[in-house]
Amino acid sequence: MTSLDKPTQDTEVTEQPDARAVTEAALFEAFGGVRGMVETVVPGLLFVTIYTINKDLHLSAIAALGVSLLLVVVRLAMRDTVKHAFSGVFGVAFGVVFAMMTGNAKDFYLPGMLYTLGLGFAYIITTLCGVPLIGLILGPVFKENLSWRTRNPGRKKAYAKASWAWGLILLAKCAILFPLYWWADTTQLGWVLIALKIPPFLLAVYLTWVFLAKAPAPIDVFAEMEAQERAEQERTAASAQDHDESTAGRHRR
Repeated sequence: MTSLDKPTQDTEVTEQPDARAVTEAALFEAFGGVRGMVETVVPGLLFVTIYTINKDLHLSAIAALGVSLLLVVVRLAMRDTVKHAFSGVFGVAFGVVFAMMTGNAKDFYLPGMLYTLGLGFAYIITTLCGVPLIGLILGPVFKENLSWRTRNPGRKKAYAKASWAWGLILLAKCAILFPLYWWADTTQLGWVLIALKIPPFLLAVYLTWVFLAKAPAPIDVFAEMEAQERAEQERTAASAQDHDESTAGRHRR
C-alpha cells in the first residue's frame, strides 16, 4: 500500500474558514454555473415555443440545433470552456435526429429523458458499489482524484449522500416525465420538461454543497506528489553531493 492509499482515521474535522467557498467554486466549475444552466435550457425552450406556435417539427428542430451551435460559437469566440455547450449540442442533435426519423415531435425529448433515467440509476448503482459517481466527477476538480475512497472516509460518506440525492432526484423527475411522454401531447410534455429542467438540478447541487461543505477537506494528491518529487530530488542531490565529497576526500588522501 502506498502513502497515497493509507487510510486515515475517520475523525470529525473542523471546517476550514473557506471550505464552503471552495466547495461552491468547485461545483460551479463542474456543473457550469448559471451560464451552463442557460445553455441546457435555451434549445429545448426554443423548440417547444416554436412548436407550440406553428406545430412545425422541422422548423422547431432546426432552430433548437442552430441555437445550440451558436452557443458553442460564442464560447469559442470568448475562448471559454465549451464542454457544457458541446454536451448541449450533442443532446439536441440526438433529439433532432430521433424526432426526424420517427416523425413524432415528442421523440425530440426522448434521448434526453433516457439519458436522465440512465444517469439516475448510475448514481444509485455506483454508490451501492462503493464508488459514488459524484465523487468520480468532483474528485479531479478538488485535486483529490480517488484518495477519498481509502484515505478520507468522511468525504466518501459525503459523496455517497450526494450521489443518493442526485439519483433519487433524477429518478423522481423521470417518474413524472415518462408517463407524460405516453399520455400528454408534445407541447404539454415540452413545457413540463422545461419547468423541471432547473429546479431539480439546483436542489441536487445545493444538497451536494451542504454535504461536502460539512465533510473533511479534500486531500490534494497533486500537491503530495509534487512534494514527494521534490523530496526525492533533494535526496538524490544530497546523495550525489556526499558521493562527490567522499571521492574528493579519497583523492586528497
